[in-house]
Amino acid sequence: MRRVFKISLASVAAATLLGGLMVPLSADAQSRRQPQTSSGGQNADGSQQNQRQRRPRIAPLRRNSAAGPCPYVKILYDAARYVELTGDRVSASNVGYTGEIEGLSSNCAYEGDDPITVHTRVLFQLGRGPQAEGQGRTYRYWIAVTERNKAVLAKEYFELPVTFDDGPTASVTQDQVIVIPRAQATTSGDNFEILVGFDVTPEMAEFNRTGSRFRVNAGLLAPSPEQ
Repeated sequence: MRRVFKISLASVAAATLLGGLMVPLSADAQSRRQPQTSSGGQNADGSQQNQRQRRPRIAPLRRNSAAGPCPYVKILYDAARYVELTGDRVSASNVGYTGEIEGLSSNCAYEGDDPITVHTRVLFQLGRGPQAEGQGRTYRYWIAVTERNKAVLAKEYFELPVTFDDGPTASVTQDQVIVIPRAQATTSGDNFEILVGFDVTPEMAEFNRTGSRFRVNAGLLAPSPEQ
């Protein structure tokens, strides 16, 4: 379900005093860039290239018109994955529920001194490991608006209930709208940054920080060949 996340004008008052360093940003900021491929191109010798067009992982948002650069939107690395572990060692057999933020797209619109309206779309890949209890989990994730590279201005948590009735993995897309007020028309979108992440424990954050990971189907046994 789509919700509108509004932050107060008082929270962003300090951002209007930022200096004039302007970094052009794409209106469709993504946490990970996909290499561009094409089909039907030619090599230097005139031979035909057989490159497959890679499908986007997440459906793009409709492009909106903005009077300036959009806020930079990204996934916080320490909170990009959710991995429940039981027992005294890190192994696939000890994995409970898992999750990964696999895709993120965004777009924004503003003009004059109107607020900046940012539309985000987040793709979650979720899994149920061998130590998971029950058939479902309500994950929590958050979206935070910050003054670029500085203080957090606002942060809101969202519930993501998932039931694994059709198998041990699930793919869920969530759309959210963030409204950032501006005290004056000269405050552009690149004064702000929007971060997305799972609500994780300190132990989960450290697990992510070390680069350790399990796929969402961790601990699942491959089907045995028929006799």
